[in-house]
Parts: sequence; structure tokens; C-alpha cells
Amino acid sequence: MKKDITTRKDIELLVNSFYDKVQKDEKIGYIFTDIAKVNWQQHLPKMYDFWETILFGQKGFKGNPMEVHFKLNKIHPLLQEHFERWKSLFNDTINEQFEGEFAQLAKEKAQSIADLMLYKMRPDSQQVIPIKNNKTNL
Repeated sequence: MKKDITTRKDIELLVNSFYDKVQKDEKIGYIFTDIAKVNWQQHLPKMYDFWETILFGQKGFKGNPMEVHFKLNKIHPLLQEHFERWKSLFNDTINEQFEGEFAQLAKEKAQSIADLMLYKMRPDSQQVIPIKNNKTNL
């Protein structure tokens, strides 16, 4: 029986296993290695802190993931297929090693975060839709 994600060590195992897959992946690996040129010694501890904050409410994470991804998107468009692959690899990694409440929460949070990022990166999501001035109050 698999255990749940309950400690920072579990998060480190998840993050390390996940990014090992990402780096080798044909669909998204190049984005991390060739485009973003991720410094893994710096990136991985940030991801440990990020997931510890998301799952356990710890206050260790400092950063703005949305801003980082917006900048990357300007260099190389991040498409739905990239986010779908990222989510698939993340969920596969969790399913291989963990099960339980926090494992499920991690998958749900990853889904929400990835979907929100993709939505906000769409060119039409940056447009403001004018509201006609009428006498109807909503």
C-alpha cells in the first residue's frame, strides 16, 4: 500500500521524481532545459517550499510563479498541450508513489494552478470587456 504525502521528505521525493521525468520528456523537457535553462539546484528547493506551502500551509515559499511563467511565455509560447503534459506527468508521479488525502489535494491544486496559468496566458484573457452603461443593477 502506498502512503500519503505527509512530510517535506515526501514532497522532495515527489518533486525530484517529477522533474526527472520532465527533463527527459519529449514534449516539455526542452522548455525547461533549453528555453528556461532551469538551474535545478535553485529550482528544486523552491518547488519543495512551494508544495509545502500549498499542501501543508507552511510559510517557506517566496516567489511569483505566475510572473515567471508570463516571462517565459513571451520567449516561447506555453500552449495547452504543454500544460496538459505537465499535469499528466505530475499526476503519474503522484499515482506511482502516493495515495491519500494530500496526494489527491496535490493533484487538484496542480490542476487548478496549471489551468489558471494557461487561462491567464491566453491573449484574449488580457482584454477588458466593456460593460454597457444601462440602468439595470446586477
